[in-house]
Amino acid sequence: MDQLIEFASNNIVLAGIWVALVAMLIFSYISALTSSVKEVSTHEATLLMNKDDAIVFDMRPAKEFKAGHILGAKQIKPEELREKNFKKLENSKDKPIIVVCAMGNQARGTANAMLKDGFANVSVLKGGMNAWQSASLPVSK
Repeated sequence: MDQLIEFASNNIVLAGIWVALVAMLIFSYISALTSSVKEVSTHEATLLMNKDDAIVFDMRPAKEFKAGHILGAKQIKPEELREKNFKKLENSKDKPIIVVCAMGNQARGTANAMLKDGFANVSVLKGGMNAWQSASLPVSK
């Protein structure tokens, strides 16, 4: 223990970075547990799409969306995301919605905003498009 304290006092910046990383890891874990947004796997997403007619909203930039997206996915433009403008999606409020980004990290904020805006059943694709493509699921170009 004495060596750890000595190391930390000799390397204050490095020790500070480690403390910050651990704090961020704990915060992200707790926020994921307490979030009202549900993460769905690729398997669960396909079941939602096939059985419950879930709507997939892709929030990646247009260039990435055109390079390949989930079949039937609709793109949410970045301007609409920044303004939290979901007015043209009003008719989808009661349907299951899956929000997709590249890796699954950014979609959570959008899904939270949609829940606050009155959308009832919003999920996030765990791992995003990377997970979808890794699972060799169909992609439309």
